[in-house]
Amino acid sequence: MSVLSDFLHSVASVQLDVILVIYLIAITAEAMSGALAAGRRNMDIFGVVVIGFVTALGGGTIRDMVLGNYPIGWTQHPAYVYLVVSAGLLTTVIARYMQRMKHVFLLLDAMGLIAFSLIGSNVAIKLGYDPLVVVMAGMITGISGGILRDVLCNQVPVVFRRELYASVSMLVCLLYLGLQALEVSIGISTALCFAGGLGLRLAAIRFGWRLPVFSYQQRWE
Repeated sequence: MSVLSDFLHSVASVQLDVILVIYLIAITAEAMSGALAAGRRNMDIFGVVVIGFVTALGGGTIRDMVLGNYPIGWTQHPAYVYLVVSAGLLTTVIARYMQRMKHVFLLLDAMGLIAFSLIGSNVAIKLGYDPLVVVMAGMITGISGGILRDVLCNQVPVVFRRELYASVSMLVCLLYLGLQALEVSIGISTALCFAGGLGLRLAAIRFGWRLPVFSYQQRWE
């Protein structure tokens, strides 16, 4: 019996480690994407740090406030804030050595989008919310940081353009929810959804897959 208990404990630890790794990847990638966005707007170091922080931790903060999940994660784990600030500052140093900055930005943003969508869904599942709320929580976590980043940088948010962005987040959340309903392990579910979602987002960028656009130009009398 103790052997079985030890095995289950080790499996649970691995699953938690997978979620933690995905989270660290997400906040690092989004902090760097925020720093790059700030750099394109010629912001100072303080602006870089603020945009990086909002991009990396804004989505999770909004999700926790909506779900009533207190205390908010980064207030309990200041190490996440240090990591975000460090990633933003590091970006200012290495950016000049990066080639094809637009491609780097899009890759980092895609990684953050998928990872945060998975984390948000997982949080809502653990809190016992309805499947609809699970998907919405994942999407809020995935896209809110990018919306805040773009708004603060005086740009139309990517999510409101024609690109497959929020729809990718929704599909990832639905797939993760389905795999969890089938009792697939968290580690395998996370890996499959992350790989599939990242591949879909990058393919959409590469091949220009877009949603229909509503255009209304008639003047109001």
